[in-house]
Amino acid sequence: MASSHLPPDHGVAAGSIPVVAPRAGAPRHKVEKTTTTTGTAHAAHHTGGGGLAALAHLNSVRDMFALNAADSAGAAAVVDDGAEVEEEEREVASDTFRSTALISSREQYAAMYRRSVEDPDFFWAEIASAFYWKTKWETRDGNKIHSENIDVRKDRVGIEWFKGGRTNICYNALDRHVEAGKGGKIAFLWEGNDPGVDDKLTYKELLERVCQLANYLRDQGVKKGDAVAIYMPMLLELPIAMLACARIGAVHSVVFAGFSAEALSQRILDCKPNFVLTTSGVRRGSKVIKLKEIVDDALECVLKEGFAVGTCLTYANDSAVTREDTAWQEGRDVWWQDVVPKYPKESAVEWVDAEDTLFLLYTSGSTGKPKGVLHTTGGYMVYTATTFKYAFDYHDDDIYWCTADCGWITGHSYLTYGPLLNGATVVVFEGVPNYPDAGRCWEIVDKYKVTIFYTAPTAIRSLMRSGDEPVKRHSRKSLRVLGSVGEPINPSAWRWYYDVVGDARCPISDTWWQTETGGFMITPLPGAWPLKPGSATLPFFGVQPAIVDENGHEISGVCSGYLCIKAAWPGMMRTLQGDHARYETTYFAPFKGFYFSGDGCRRDKDGYYWLTGRVDDVINVSGHRIGTAEVESALVAHPQCAEAAVVGFDHEIKGQGIYAFVTLLEGVDYSQQLRASLINAVRTHIGAFAAPDKIHWAPGLPKTRSGKIMRRILRKIAANQLDELGDISTLADPGVVDQLIDLRDK
Repeated sequence: MASSHLPPDHGVAAGSIPVVAPRAGAPRHKVEKTTTTTGTAHAAHHTGGGGLAALAHLNSVRDMFALNAADSAGAAAVVDDGAEVEEEEREVASDTFRSTALISSREQYAAMYRRSVEDPDFFWAEIASAFYWKTKWETRDGNKIHSENIDVRKDRVGIEWFKGGRTNICYNALDRHVEAGKGGKIAFLWEGNDPGVDDKLTYKELLERVCQLANYLRDQGVKKGDAVAIYMPMLLELPIAMLACARIGAVHSVVFAGFSAEALSQRILDCKPNFVLTTSGVRRGSKVIKLKEIVDDALECVLKEGFAVGTCLTYANDSAVTREDTAWQEGRDVWWQDVVPKYPKESAVEWVDAEDTLFLLYTSGSTGKPKGVLHTTGGYMVYTATTFKYAFDYHDDDIYWCTADCGWITGHSYLTYGPLLNGATVVVFEGVPNYPDAGRCWEIVDKYKVTIFYTAPTAIRSLMRSGDEPVKRHSRKSLRVLGSVGEPINPSAWRWYYDVVGDARCPISDTWWQTETGGFMITPLPGAWPLKPGSATLPFFGVQPAIVDENGHEISGVCSGYLCIKAAWPGMMRTLQGDHARYETTYFAPFKGFYFSGDGCRRDKDGYYWLTGRVDDVINVSGHRIGTAEVESALVAHPQCAEAAVVGFDHEIKGQGIYAFVTLLEGVDYSQQLRASLINAVRTHIGAFAAPDKIHWAPGLPKTRSGKIMRRILRKIAANQLDELGDISTLADPGVVDQLIDLRDK
């Protein structure tokens, strides 16, 4: 497509997202002092009832929040009013770093932030104009480019940004850069599971590969709005598949290639794709996983439910599983390499409305059924690109590495779309961080001269256990920004990451966000303000956080409570696939007039936010959100399990682990063999990442007289906080508690 298609008012240099200057006369704030201080934190005043009535699955939100807050590594003593916070360490970016930073002071940030919340339409329209729009968006009520209702009391919840604007995220991520003369720049540097196995693609080559797959899918009848399921490991073909779907307006649904056949089948049944894309297999470390076999089993499951997938396009990953060793069904299965390379390297773009669906991504909830989070095109495109640029202080010569898998939202927003929209060079890693040894990450950093490194606290804690030597035997001099994602990072891991990995010179962007938010919500901007180990610090542009009490009343100043958001932002999800009622009930009904994040939070005297963990029945294991109901369902499906209750507990490596209380059928004896069988049942139903870390035999479960399980007590037992069980007299059988304590370590 010729660059002459770029109209003067929208065409800009590839990868250029303007730094939005404050309007004339905008108020400016003083720069924050950088000296170490001591502050005070207070727990929210809880009066019970009120805004959390909709969270019926919680036995005691008050108790659960207190546990999460008290146990959170980042929240020093926040249980009682007036509790002293430990002296807070602060780290400030160097003068050299700040001299080139996009946002170099809190004063500059404050002016931009104020404008983003006071005039969000003007703010985001100016940024959006950096992208190519085939047709510009509609405006209403003057210059408004968005409409929103997040208050269930008023009407149906609905959010729209840039409605009427026609664009394409693939075009903006690839064609725009090629047409600007940057086709020769490296887009992806691929590092295989084994050292020495690698590949790379320029923007021009990536565009050609995407076009070939797009042409094949279109030729097979895939059209705008059709769903395509993708179950693939971190080969380059995975982001290629996502971009190809986006190019033709198809809706991609990437399923993490660690989910079981049953979990995959649930997601296929929900979105009804006619196409599934997968690979023959993958090697993760020394382990070989036959992914095609898992897909075959899943497709058999959906067939029994009356739905048939027409085509399974399979990439032959011979380094893991050869064609000869891959099960095959003629008429349904097609080898990727046999068909896709035959198609032309140019493909027409399907222009879509800003509010047309871009992708579905399933995430666990408090019930057993996964939620299909739906993201649309325009707002997501603008928001992910902008958050990537500022949160990582991205410059055109950076080499960026995000260790996430595209099966999760981080791989969508910050491995694929956000970086490519900025014209970045991205490292894609097939393997695991400790294979063949604990120095692999830093070996890769040196090999590609990585400047921005983004990973999860789980990986950081795991690498910490191997000590400093695997890190220090590598240079890492290229690093300038570090990032953390997936869960709150405890200060000791933050400190090791900063001091050892970053040599005490690389700011850490400790990002808080969710699958549902699409992009960063609370995050440091490197160079803009001092960092506090364990704090996500301040909200991103346009994000208006609110900390509320149990009754939904917003709390000001220093406080602890439930983290909500007061207004819509461009990247937020629009609904849940096929279940708008659940969307409203889950996110907007608990606290009327707010988006409820499901997370606890405290705010300190400097306005910094500290995430304290989930306050609903979702466990954050290694950054993966796992619904307790899903795990319980998998356990109860075991023929010898009568009942199960699952809670989270502190885990040295994973952050949170899965602790399962299991009641067996009458006459069944406890055994290690049965324990292993129960764990395997969860692996089979959901995936290995959801396997319980602890099976606790439970002759009975603590229940109220109405039959409701008192999970507050189970959490205390799991945490070995046996002197904090509280009043158990209301239980139908208080003696159950003593039985559980006696069996705790058996």
